[in-house]
Amino acid sequence: MIACYLDLHAHSTDASDDAGGTVEGYLKWIAARRRRGYRIDGFVLTEHRHYDPAVRYDELAGRYDVTVLHGAELETDVGHVLVYGITPGLVRGIDFADVALSHRELLTAVRDEGGVAVPAHAGRPRIGLWDHAQAGRVGFELVGAIEALNGGSSDEENGRARELAEARQLASVGGSDAHFVSAIGRCLTAFERPVTTVAGLVAELVAGRCRALTAEEARAEAGAAD
Repeated sequence: MIACYLDLHAHSTDASDDAGGTVEGYLKWIAARRRRGYRIDGFVLTEHRHYDPAVRYDELAGRYDVTVLHGAELETDVGHVLVYGITPGLVRGIDFADVALSHRELLTAVRDEGGVAVPAHAGRPRIGLWDHAQAGRVGFELVGAIEALNGGSSDEENGRARELAEARQLASVGGSDAHFVSAIGRCLTAFERPVTTVAGLVAELVAGRCRALTAEEARAEAGAAD
């Protein structure tokens, strides 16, 4: 039984300079998709190289009955990484603006702070994990999950990401990588338990109780359960 479907990778005009979608725009789009039978319970804002704990959308999200959580997308020597469970200690210890962070240092710091780091769009060249993994440059002992399904990646790239996750027996997550409104919820992560907080998200990712799927797959799955 699936308890919820979340999009774990989204960007907004608030902090990602290449994004055109607003948080309220995403919420309105999700409401419209729900009316057409799609199941999207929430999303995580993972702004590029940025995290502001003072920015909250609880009231706005509550109007649409959508969960909105916060993380960040950081850049490392083996590609981009989605970080969930960001603490003041992590913000002090890691330069989020650095575009060439050591993935070993970042992933170790995130783990030590009780968070989770997930390589993003893992099948893409250069900014994904695939090429670096083939060259033996990745510390997989620090990786707990992989974004195996990304809404902005090609089928071939997503195939490589899934291959990585399966070969390493790692949990897989899905995210739209939305930069504009109509992309939100294109790819999702299914969770066996309700996830409404960052702490809950981290706990489920650490436990591996998640899997990646498309919006269409989630719609069919949720419809069958009803």
